[in-house]
Amino acid sequence: MKLDILAFGAHPDDIELGCGATIAKEISLGKKVGIVDLTRGELGTRGSAEIRDLESANAAKILKIAIRENLNFRDGFFKNNEKHQLEVIRMIRKYKPEIVLCNAIDDRHIDHGKGSKLVSDSCFLSGLSKIETSLDNAIQEPWRPKMVYHYIQWKNIEPDFVVDISGFMDIKMEAIMAYDSQFYNPNSKEPESPITSKNFLDSVKYRAQDLGRIIGVEYGEGFTVERYLAVNSLGDLK
Repeated sequence: MKLDILAFGAHPDDIELGCGATIAKEISLGKKVGIVDLTRGELGTRGSAEIRDLESANAAKILKIAIRENLNFRDGFFKNNEKHQLEVIRMIRKYKPEIVLCNAIDDRHIDHGKGSKLVSDSCFLSGLSKIETSLDNAIQEPWRPKMVYHYIQWKNIEPDFVVDISGFMDIKMEAIMAYDSQFYNPNSKEPESPITSKNFLDSVKYRAQDLGRIIGVEYGEGFTVERYLAVNSLGDLK
């Protein structure tokens, strides 16, 4: 299956938090979108890998994505090396996306920046014909995505562009709350963490409101780029 957009996240819920509304909007416009999680998030303060498997499947249904896979890398300990790059390359060549979305280039959680660089490097390497990979006993063809964009996570990194997600914020929040084990729940008996507070959950919405305010719409999601953005004319800019 060829996808228009393939989103990578170091952990289940990274994508929903960072670019869930953008994905929902692109799907509504007829784009085929998939998600690849690098780990099962087994080191998270709350929940377990098995619980997060179920939660990510429920979030996928809410977002109406075409596919969701998990590479089962070790949470906290995966590396940006040949072994892990080849696994990511297999996914890129399998789905041949035009656009790849990945973690923030710098963030509080060490897996976010590490996952960002791993996916970005793999996108380049995936286009090299002398790197051979196979899937289901078939040699894969080289494929390099046209664009790699990084969504924003814990840190307030200044975006290079902002997507108008007005009308899709409710879907984003519903997909986030599919991860019931991870976020604010006043009845939970599990330990607290920086993402379990009501303030964190509220911050997802008020960040989107603030980015929306800056571009003159209700809600926005921000991204950073690896190269200059190109437009055909000044009229393409809003």
